[in-house]
Amino acid sequence: MPAKGAFLASAEVTADVIVAGGGVIGSAIAWRAATAGFGVVVVDPGADEAASLVAAGMLAPVSESAFGEDALLRLNLLALGRFPAFTAELEQASGLGVGLRQEGTLAVAYDPGDLAALARMTAFRRAAGLDAEELDGRACRRLEPFLAPDVRGGVRCAGDWSVDNRRYLAALRAAMLAAGVRVVRGRVTEVRAEDGRASGVRLARLAGGEAETIDAEAVVVAAGCWSGTITSLDETVRNGIRPVKGQLLRLRTPAAMPPVLSHTVRATVRGAEVYLVPRADGEVVVGATSEERGFDRDVKAGAVHDLLRDAMSVVPVISELNLAEASAGLRPGTPDNGPVLGEAGPAGLLIATGHYRNGILLSAATADAVVACLAGRKPAAEWEPFSPQRLAVEQGVR
Repeated sequence: MPAKGAFLASAEVTADVIVAGGGVIGSAIAWRAATAGFGVVVVDPGADEAASLVAAGMLAPVSESAFGEDALLRLNLLALGRFPAFTAELEQASGLGVGLRQEGTLAVAYDPGDLAALARMTAFRRAAGLDAEELDGRACRRLEPFLAPDVRGGVRCAGDWSVDNRRYLAALRAAMLAAGVRVVRGRVTEVRAEDGRASGVRLARLAGGEAETIDAEAVVVAAGCWSGTITSLDETVRNGIRPVKGQLLRLRTPAAMPPVLSHTVRATVRGAEVYLVPRADGEVVVGATSEERGFDRDVKAGAVHDLLRDAMSVVPVISELNLAEASAGLRPGTPDNGPVLGEAGPAGLLIATGHYRNGILLSAATADAVVACLAGRKPAAEWEPFSPQRLAVEQGVR
């Protein structure tokens, strides 16, 4: 294996492990697999398609927890516990900061109906053993002075953190290259197999990439919502992965203004959810919609309007910030909102996708689990409910 990673455009490429996908999941897997001694090639379209580029970077097992998702909560808590050590090692390996923030999340309610809904979720979260401190409106404004006077109350979730998603992805890519991972620009269309075992991949032709096939002993499909387009995966797995569109805004604080937030703020405004995630450099990320629109990545004026309206209802001073970017990304969704990890076709073919709203949070734990599989070990027990085989049951396949 070369001492340093490289970008390749040759058909004469072989590897121990091919990772299809260069977002946070694929990059984390590639980095950890390389440090475990595997020769790794990442196949990355390089078209800024990664959902992690259009994300807020919330690490939110508490405020993302929902009724009926107990197994996902346990997995998310495992992932959060792994994150500090993982990012410390990542920053050392890459020489880049990732902007990890541990101030917690402040979930607030705008009107009495919103407050009642928040109270129901708080009772559920406390019953699950999660830290959720109820606050009245004044206490919320003591934590965040720019909150609107209409905010009725809220809940502080100290167990929720955040990371700068783009810095995190940049650090992962730098670390994997430093570990010797090689990158081929292209899109995997098929996993090749011989004698019932994965033997490599076939690529679509992309500008700047000449490779058509790559040989390997193992293939990991981590291509987000595009994972379902790759042939040789079990049909139930392909059918179980879909794109879920999310639109968000990036706002910049003018130089003369102080930071407007110190915590991530999640709000319910007349039944609609909106979040505001601050960055150390004064940026505030506002998101995010959740839309079943197929592979559409267009930014819609109505979504921008609705996000700004709800954000300004909760933090009116947001109107004074500069609109730096409006973007749309595609999260990989599954029928039960949980990820998919495990064997999904011929021997040696693994899938790691379907992370939906928790891709960044689950990236470290996913990398650990995939490397365990590659080394012939069982992943942590928290992964057992998220095997690809469950999708056959959910789709009624016998």
